[in-house]
Order: sequence, then structure tokens, then C-alpha cells
Amino acid sequence: MGLDNVAVHWPRTGRFYDPVAPAEFVDFGDIVELPRISAPTAALAELIAKTGTVRATAYTELVDLLLGLENVLYATDAAAEDEDPVIDPDGCSWIAGGIERFVAAHRPHGEEVTFDSVSGVLRGLLADGRLAEQQLRWLDTRLDALRDEAGDPPQWTFTCAELAVLAAFYRRCADRGFAVYADA
Repeated sequence: MGLDNVAVHWPRTGRFYDPVAPAEFVDFGDIVELPRISAPTAALAELIAKTGTVRATAYTELVDLLLGLENVLYATDAAAEDEDPVIDPDGCSWIAGGIERFVAAHRPHGEEVTFDSVSGVLRGLLADGRLAEQQLRWLDTRLDALRDEAGDPPQWTFTCAELAVLAAFYRRCADRGFAVYADA
């Protein structure tokens, strides 16, 4: 079982959230036709176009690392506060913005996004900021926590294009006033 992030109408009506019609995302299907598009990017775009849903399980560790919080795509803060695991439109905008900024910073390093490239990009971004030493120690702690018992990093393999599609899903939700229901 995995985590799905489903676009829903905000705010809810009655007891339940109404899913957004896939027609709101149909243009994501155009991405599938682009030349040299990777299979994972095409699959993500096609799923969004057909269902208005992201299978978020594969992205949870990366998004948590990029945004500096735990279980962002599970909407755990919202679950405790509202009793519903929902990311509101402002939260969708925040998620999209974080992923968009990361993709822009990663592009000069290449299209392939791995644990090592994420680490390098984040180190570069934090090294120029205020409290750089403290933030780099925090990053090292987060990166070490993602390693397995043998000290091996997660085997992430994404592309900038795939993450751009992921960001575009959350941006579309934010721009149109949709929320995202975390269905685990």
C-alpha cells in the first residue's frame, strides 16, 4: 500500500472532500508526447492527466529533505489539526515552490537527481546562507538519517523533468484553489 495525493475541492462540502475532475489536469497528458521524455516522467504525467492523483510514496523522503519537515506529503500536521490529512492550497503552493527552487538549482548539475546530487545542491544552497555552519550540520544529520544500517544512501533516481511535473501538480492545485488529500 502506498500514499496517493489526490486533488480535491477546497474547502470540503459536508463530511467528505470531492475529488477534482481529471479534466482539470488533462493537459499533463501532453507531456507524454514530448521527445526524449523519461518513462517515469511520462508515467507520472499520464497518471495526473487521467486521475488528478500523484502516487507520492516514491517522493516522500526527497520532499521531506527538500522542505525540512517530516511527512509533508502525508499531511500529518493537518491530520492532527483538522482530523483530515489534507494539504490546503497554501500548503500546495509551498510544496510546489520548494520543489521548483530545487529543480532550478539542480539543472546546472545535470538532469539526473540522485542522493549524491541532492546532497551537493543542498550543501551549495546552504553554504551561502546565514548560519551556514549550523544549517550544514542539520543537513548532515538529515542525510545520515536517510542511510540504511550499512551506511548506504537511498537509491533515488529521478530526473529534473519528473520533479518539475510533480511540482506542476501542486502548483496547479494551489493556483486553482484545490487541496490535496493524502490517501494512505
